[in-house]
Amino acid sequence: MFKEILHRAMMSTDGCFAVLIMGTDGIAVEKVWQNAEFEQENFDIAVAEYTSLLKNANRINGELKIGNVREMTISTENAIFIMRFVGHDYFLAMALAPAGNFGRGRYELLRAELLLEKELII
Repeated sequence: MFKEILHRAMMSTDGCFAVLIMGTDGIAVEKVWQNAEFEQENFDIAVAEYTSLLKNANRINGELKIGNVREMTISTENAIFIMRFVGHDYFLAMALAPAGNFGRGRYELLRAELLLEKELII
């Protein structure tokens, strides 16, 4: 089920080359991948490292009482990473080419979140 939802998000977003579910512990639960210049191993490492950014942002927001992080975007020369929380323990990450359809990617991650939240939130 997870793989099908991720695959649909990837195929529905122009320029998307990877989507995954990751725990806030930095361990991937499931992922889908298309051939691209960006190596799969680099994507896995990048998203695992971005986990600490998401956790720190949530900690800071908690201290400031401005609410939990729902989504974060990191834009680099070679890719755009969109990360969206599903509950407190998991998040979805999508990697797009720089010219990819960012708005559609955000929509597809929100859609995937709604489909996955019952399975991932305990």
